[in-house]
Amino acid sequence: MRAVVIGGGIVGLTSGLALRRAGIDVVICERAPEIRAAGAGLGLWANALAVFDELGIGEQVRAIGKPSEMYFHDPAGRLLDTPDFGVEDHQYLLVHRAKLNDLLADSVGRENIRLATAFEAYDEHADHVTVRLSDGSSEDADVLVGVDGAYSSVRAQLVPGTAAREHPGHHAWRAVLPATDIAVPEDRLILGTHGCRGGYLRTYDGGVYWLVNQFNSPALTGTPKQQAMERVVHLEQGGRNAVLAELIAATPEEQILHNQIMLVPPLPHWVSARVVLAGDAAHAMSPHITAGATLGIEDAALLACLLAATADVPAALAAYETIQIPRYAHAARLSAAVEHAPTPQEFARHYVAFSHWMISEEPVWA
Repeated sequence: MRAVVIGGGIVGLTSGLALRRAGIDVVICERAPEIRAAGAGLGLWANALAVFDELGIGEQVRAIGKPSEMYFHDPAGRLLDTPDFGVEDHQYLLVHRAKLNDLLADSVGRENIRLATAFEAYDEHADHVTVRLSDGSSEDADVLVGVDGAYSSVRAQLVPGTAAREHPGHHAWRAVLPATDIAVPEDRLILGTHGCRGGYLRTYDGGVYWLVNQFNSPALTGTPKQQAMERVVHLEQGGRNAVLAELIAATPEEQILHNQIMLVPPLPHWVSARVVLAGDAAHAMSPHITAGATLGIEDAALLACLLAATADVPAALAAYETIQIPRYAHAARLSAAVEHAPTPQEFARHYVAFSHWMISEEPVWA
């Protein structure tokens, strides 16, 4: 069996690796001229780490990460406790996106990755799919896997009229600051006022990852650094949590990443007979749940498991869709409960309810 994977991000590379480990011949096409990662820090939950263990790279992933815990504080520094849940529901691994991408590219084999090669269109046939590429070439395969993100070109052909949409007023600012003289004695995630959330997390190599998010933001003015600094006041009270402002102030402007958060609307289908979507191409959700990559990594594992079990590609893809669409409908409901929580305490409780559900579900790919 042969697969063409469109997209060389974390979920695309994981898809390629999982398919190769299942005995499937894979070529990954990435439109960028190099393997790179947009973003800074990335949280991986236990279910993603279980996939990487199954793929034989779990120890390598942990070596470029730092065990962390997702507990929230209010602007006065008080812990927002969630006594109904266990310690394991808060634990995850913080990794640097670019380092993880490099590890995955090495693991899948860079000779199996075609860079500067964008997807143009596909033609489905009874027994194969022909994938047309931006360099004028084409690839015949048994299955086409669209893992090309929220702005997916594969999705645009498979499910027309489902372009990514703005999550109105939802913005994020973040950066990784290398080792700094600023004292960061502990990790801190803060739920503030005016729809703001933020904090800072120490990385495995001595740096610090900081982030600021806001729901229902007013119109933006100024530079990304100024925008982030304007929102820090909603995360401080009585001089507490001033470390975040210091970290932002110490970050060079060009290193600060700002994003208008984009969402993919619920799709009526994720597959055809020979084409399938995974990761953000299928279900890009708000990053306030810090789970998009983890859920996409599970997509990759399930898809490889189903394709390895049968030569009937259409049946395998239909089974994948039957499992995943209801799962993501439930994930979306849990995510919305977090977003619309009326108080910081309720936000914290709904958040850990989401992580508990996500990591305690029996993996369907196992």
